[in-house]
Amino acid sequence: MNDTIRDVVFVDGVRTPFGKAGKLFEDTRADDLIIRAIRSLLRRNPGLPPERIDEVALAATTQIGDQGLTLGRTAALLAGLPRSVPGYSIDRMCAGAMTAVTSVSSAIASRQYDIAIAGGVESMSNHPMGEGVDPNPRIIAERLVDPDALQMGVTAENLHDLYPSITKERADAYAVRTQQRYAAAAEQLSADVTTMAARSDEGWTVATRDELPRPSTSMEGLANLRTPFRPHGRVTAGTSSPNTDGATACLLADAETAAELGLPVAMTMVGFAFAGVDPETMGVGPIPSTEKALARAGLTIDDIGLFEINEAFAVQVLAFLDHFKIADDDPRVNPWGGAIAMGHPLAASGVRLMTQLAREFAEHPEVRYGITTMCVGLGQGGTVIWENPNFKGAK
Repeated sequence: MNDTIRDVVFVDGVRTPFGKAGKLFEDTRADDLIIRAIRSLLRRNPGLPPERIDEVALAATTQIGDQGLTLGRTAALLAGLPRSVPGYSIDRMCAGAMTAVTSVSSAIASRQYDIAIAGGVESMSNHPMGEGVDPNPRIIAERLVDPDALQMGVTAENLHDLYPSITKERADAYAVRTQQRYAAAAEQLSADVTTMAARSDEGWTVATRDELPRPSTSMEGLANLRTPFRPHGRVTAGTSSPNTDGATACLLADAETAAELGLPVAMTMVGFAFAGVDPETMGVGPIPSTEKALARAGLTIDDIGLFEINEAFAVQVLAFLDHFKIADDDPRVNPWGGAIAMGHPLAASGVRLMTQLAREFAEHPEVRYGITTMCVGLGQGGTVIWENPNFKGAK
């Protein structure tokens, strides 16, 4: 028996345009969004025989209706994959697609799979977070979780309380900067965005870009926005990721199989970790998950040359930066903007972070390691460390 661990490579990633909930994709089925992403991924990689795919792991936070029925299997069939290709669904709230990636990657590393598709989808138009859930009353009655922990915006306000040095002005400045960075990188970002048909009362249209960015965002414009989660609070719509519809998909393989099939290698997985934190301050989750992942890999934060941090809220990113003594405007952090600008379709976002990092790696051969990290509802964090195959040594 060969018990050596294999290298897992990220071959390619693609996503639909991200739409504002209740707008662009309101009349579009969630499964059609992910089907489009999978089909686009296959078209981009014609050297991959579809029958060689060993698994399709897809995430959704609200697994009902068109996001239910073992989405990984049904979407695989509808995307035209052979019936021999299995699939399953997964849920870790915002880290769903990230967990899909780490799950299939573990199987690839241990020689159970050679090639897999992982991704996620969320139609927040039709399935808002919490729809249909029935929390066990004991989780509240026994004070295991404060009721406010079920409201993500409230947990962001709690994070401001925990870190009083993270003022509303700092959060506003971060939000302005991420909008500006997104606008400056729109051309690079478009390389991994497929088109998507959308129907509305006005008829059919073809979406080609994200609907949500606001490049004209300014400090003056953010200053007087209302704080919906707390009277006289610090979290506003301008410093939060908007409710979003969208889907992502990526192709993962072991390094030898990728070479055999002539598949590109965008980055190599170094390791990953998930960690639990207090649900009431779930935004700190990326801190212990990153510390754990770095320790397991034998690395330090100083080894990381690029950071893709999901911007659920500006305060959550700033808490991470403060902990690791990184400046608010560090060019290594979300250099092409993040979820505050482009949106956060919950379970899909983990693969969006990875696809973006892969593109950034190609432009930065002086960077060897990067991370994708995100906070997760109910008090978790997830971090994946990646190595740049284009690395040629520091400048």
